[in-house]
Amino acid sequence: QLQLVESGGGLVQPGGSLRLSCAASGFTLDGYAIGWFRQAPGKEREGVSCISTSGGSTNYADSVKGRNTISRDNAKNTVYLQMNNLKPEDTAVYYCSVHGFGCSEPPVSWGRGTQVTVSS
Repeated sequence: QLQLVESGGGLVQPGGSLRLSCAASGFTLDGYAIGWFRQAPGKEREGVSCISTSGGSTNYADSVKGRNTISRDNAKNTVYLQMNNLKPEDTAVYYCSVHGFGCSEPPVSWGRGTQVTVSS
């Protein structure tokens, strides 16, 4: 079973930063593309970012481009999402996902999410 555990969420003021972590349990991440999604109250889940198996290819939603950076440390079996210049509209539960061998593939497993709240 592909289990993922997100951490690093919290309450931050507008303009602040957070780094989310996605740790794998029971399998190694290095054979999979990993993505981040988010879901705000009353809204559908939306893709935020994705990173290829090697880390050489990344993509971002237009809403976070230039503010977020996705990275992976396969030795630590962890993927990160660095979020800078956070805005109130970034408030959501953030989930990481396993995408198989490429970001174009649909998610096959999700974590339980971590709450990010951006508020003054």
